[in-house]
Order: sequence, then structure tokens, then C-alpha cells
Amino acid sequence: MLVLSRKRQQVVVVGGSEVFGPLLKITVLEIKGATVRLGFEVPTDVPVHRLEVWERICASAQPESPTGEPVTPPAG
Repeated sequence: MLVLSRKRQQVVVVGGSEVFGPLLKITVLEIKGATVRLGFEVPTDVPVHRLEVWERICASAQPESPTGEPVTPPAG
């Protein structure tokens, strides 16, 4: 895991290159106590979700076994 320290209005860029530009741009908008507000600039076709929402999406998309447990596709 990469850990970065950023102050208000500072930016982190993920992916991209000089030719294509960043894939994801994250700006620290506000820091209030233990809460940090982030702004995400991404192409409109790239979904952005909070982790708990993404986990629910993944869980609902997985087929279930007869016992009701999610089925993990074989590696390979």
C-alpha cells in the first residue's frame, strides 16, 4: 500500500502518462477533524464507489452455490 500525506487542495494522480493524461485525479477538498473530503476527477466511463458499495455490487454479481455461498471462479 502506498501511503501519501497531502494538505488541503493538494492532488494525487493515478495512472496515465504525458501523452494520455491521468486516469484518476484525487484532490483533498477539506479536512475537518477526522473527516477528509476528496474530489475525484475520472472519465465518465470509470465507476467510482466507496468500498462498502463496491463490495455489495461484487457480492450481488457473484453466482451462488446450492448452499447459498458465493462461488469463487477457478484461478487460471
